[in-house]
Amino acid sequence: MAIKSSALLERTASQLLIVDIQEKLIPTIHAVQSMIARTRFLIEAARTLEVPITLTEQYPKGLGPTDAALRDACGNRSPVFAKTAFSCIRDEAISAHLGADKARRQLVIVGMEAHVCVLQTALDAAANGFSVFVVGDAVSSRSASDVEAARRRLKAAGVAVISAEMAFFEWLDRSGTPEFKHLSGLLRN
Repeated sequence: MAIKSSALLERTASQLLIVDIQEKLIPTIHAVQSMIARTRFLIEAARTLEVPITLTEQYPKGLGPTDAALRDACGNRSPVFAKTAFSCIRDEAISAHLGADKARRQLVIVGMEAHVCVLQTALDAAANGFSVFVVGDAVSSRSASDVEAARRRLKAAGVAVISAEMAFFEWLDRSGTPEFKHLSGLLRN
């Protein structure tokens, strides 16, 4: 029997957290279409592989809801939480939801803004016992320099910064499976 490394993602231990990809913020975000495309890619993989998805919205009354196409891609089984705390972990309802399944302690984070809500959530989640993986090509901010500053700080704090394809292939674990055959077309998009 093969031994799995705890440094790799496992679909049965993971959950995907989509942070604040909201309609009114989108036009101000650096390289936003690429970030949204990578997020959609992970949503498709997560849904197929039964990795739970949670969405958050920072002050939706002012910043609007999550991007409609991303909400639709998630389906109606993914909860959406409104928040005012920058860190999702500092919101009681979100923190309780993310911590409810004790077997899913790997938190894969995408969203915006990288240097505010994503960063604070990742650092707090790590401090609260999650193995945190921030998807570097699926996070952004208003400026490229803020994204880079967030990546540097996350790495310095020991948070794994990975790519969407890294998450994808780690969740899949191997080729030749029905899931791989179904999802492999996503790599061509």
